[in-house]
Amino acid sequence: MRFQVTVRHGAQRQRYHTYAVEAADARDALRLAADALPPEISREVDLVELRVAVDPDERSYVGE
Repeated sequence: MRFQVTVRHGAQRQRYHTYAVEAADARDALRLAADALPPEISREVDLVELRVAVDPDERSYVGE
């Protein structure tokens, strides 16, 4: 399953880093996400969001 990870970081100005991981479940996805987190921002992270990544071709849109 593909998961999207969004990390909020920054002491002076908040910024976001978004990336994807492939994992069997959320627990494994969080472990992989932690390993893939760039070391230069790891000390400034204050929020991590994990969600199932939607395939853009499978996404439904209003009015369709």
